[in-house]
Amino acid sequence: MSHPQIVPQIDWEEIDTVLLDMDGTLLDRHFDDYFWEHYVPEQYAALHGLDLAHAKVELLAKYKGHEGTLAWTDLDFWSDELGLDIPLLKMEVDHLIAVHPHVTDFLRFCREIGKKVYLVTNAHSKTLDIKMNKTALAGYFDRIICAEEVGLAKEVPEFWVRLEKMLGFRKERTMLGEDTEKVLASAAEYGMGYCIYVARPSSQKPIAYSARFPSIVYFKELMR
Repeated sequence: MSHPQIVPQIDWEEIDTVLLDMDGTLLDRHFDDYFWEHYVPEQYAALHGLDLAHAKVELLAKYKGHEGTLAWTDLDFWSDELGLDIPLLKMEVDHLIAVHPHVTDFLRFCREIGKKVYLVTNAHSKTLDIKMNKTALAGYFDRIICAEEVGLAKEVPEFWVRLEKMLGFRKERTMLGEDTEKVLASAAEYGMGYCIYVARPSSQKPIAYSARFPSIVYFKELMR
């Protein structure tokens, strides 16, 4: 369902800290969609002697059983669960990993105006390594935090309480950029000052604004 855009009202004088998600927010989620919805099912079907349609149905059920948990992004878990070398398969299609337009400009902008910038992702550390090696974004962040380090997925409000203790930010002066509404809802429940929704996480899918959260298509919209 299409919603009108809630335009973000950002006063950078009121923000000290910027938290940014990785997949779909800074990076094009087309890679992840293709990998999990097409490439893994092809490999799984070949391994288990299944037709592709049956493999996709079976895998979708497995995926849904672990959404919103640390297991969902744990490559070692999925390697064991599926009998496939998931990190190796990711590297086979890493040419599809891409940074969204205007992301590096925004990261430079945040640093230039003196903000602390953290990458905060549910992604597994092995996924993070593959993507940071491919994109060279790591140097823009004060620190990179994987959910496994916190011990909870970002969908859980307690995640943000733990993260605040780790990083020492003031939540009312912190902005979160994220492409998953469940995560933004979790952060809002915790009391995050600014929650920004990325309305086009995949370059292959249409823009879909959030009905609840201020939305952007590109981060250049916040550079005012």
